[in-house]
Amino acid sequence: MNPANYREALIELHANESEGADILLVKPGLPYLDVIRLLRDNSPLPIAAYQVSGEYSMIKAGGVLKMIDEEKVMLESLMCLRRAGADIILTCFALQAARSLCGEK
Repeated sequence: MNPANYREALIELHANESEGADILLVKPGLPYLDVIRLLRDNSPLPIAAYQVSGEYSMIKAGGVLKMIDEEKVMLESLMCLRRAGADIILTCFALQAARSLCGEK
C-alpha cells in the first residue's frame, strides 16, 4: 500500500478479509500506529505488528550512546503497539522484554 494514503489500508483490509486472511500484519509497526488502530476499529481479525530491525536498532543505539534509557524506551515502544490495537507483537526485543517484565536483569 502507499504509506502516504491512510485510506488504502481499508481497501487492503477488505481485500484480505475476502481472501480468507486469518490475521492482519502491519510492518513496520511504530510508524503505522494509526493504521493499526484503523484496522482494529474495522476488523475482528487479530492484528500483528512487526517491530522491524531498524526500530530495534535505533533503540539499541540510543541506549549504547546513553541518550535514552533503553529498557524504558523499549517497553514504551511495545506498549504503544499494544495500545494502538496490536494483539501480537513480533520484535527482536522479545527475550529482553520478557525478562524485564518478569523482573529479571
